[in-house]
Amino acid sequence: MSSAKSPSGRIDAWTWAVRLFPSRTKAAAACRAGHVKVDGESVPPSHKVTPGMHVRITGPGGRVRIVEIVRVISKRVGAPEAVKCYLDHSPPPPPKEVLASIPTRERGAGRPTKKDRREIDRLRGRAD
Repeated sequence: MSSAKSPSGRIDAWTWAVRLFPSRTKAAAACRAGHVKVDGESVPPSHKVTPGMHVRITGPGGRVRIVEIVRVISKRVGAPEAVKCYLDHSPPPPPKEVLASIPTRERGAGRPTKKDRREIDRLRGRAD
């Protein structure tokens, strides 16, 4: 039995193998931090995945990747082969005009105040 055609596998190994994370350690850390959700639920790195499941990854800067598992693999493969293992349902990135309108702080200007953080969250759509 080839490991490339395994019917199930670990979420941390699969996200690393299809190049959604640069290392398995970072994939596992993202799972533990709650940035990886399978079918709407946060999962530990050892969670078993099978074809048909939907994986939502919240990355740096609030970028969201939503993929549907087509094939489970555990060995890292090249980018052209990795793309065949999932269907990408991610929303398109925001236009450059929107990114340019987001306020930025000068490098080294210190930490944002609580008011600044609330405004940043509101602009990014994370306000409660």
